[in-house]
Amino acid sequence: MKLYLVRHTRVNMPPGICYGNSDVALAYTFPEELSAIQSELEGIRLARIYSSPLKRCVTLAREFSGNVIVDGRIREFDFGKWECQPWDDIYAQDKGKEWFDDYVNTSCPHGESFRMMLERVRRFIDSLPKTGGNILIVTHAGIIRAFLILLEGYTVNEAFDRKIAYGEIIILEKQKK
Repeated sequence: MKLYLVRHTRVNMPPGICYGNSDVALAYTFPEELSAIQSELEGIRLARIYSSPLKRCVTLAREFSGNVIVDGRIREFDFGKWECQPWDDIYAQDKGKEWFDDYVNTSCPHGESFRMMLERVRRFIDSLPKTGGNILIVTHAGIIRAFLILLEGYTVNEAFDRKIAYGEIIILEKQKK
């Protein structure tokens, strides 16, 4: 089974703002970015389409089908109280420095740790159908990095070194178990 992981398109947020699990609007460039994604996926038969519940993903996923399975396990990382705050302000806090030193195990205030996010993505992957067929998953950079760790054996550092562009499609194989 091939998984077509698509990062949502650009959002209408200024640079340097933490917006992980916030439901932010898409940028004005959506039609052009959509067209590029559609061209890349042209001719690929999709058995299922999954989407994060955040509108920046659902809007994109529904351009491919009216039958989209929305799943909260593939929503972006939950930064809790830090949502929509400047990264510089987060880092300036003692709690922010603590999190940056060990984001894998340390939870954001009222949010989650990377390990917690990895576990929910693992549960999502384990729930995918065991039959063949191509699956489109419209999600976020953090979730795609979790897929790279869980299915491709990336280390956490390797996954975060891998830049994932808005609208980028990453194709992975999921073996039947």
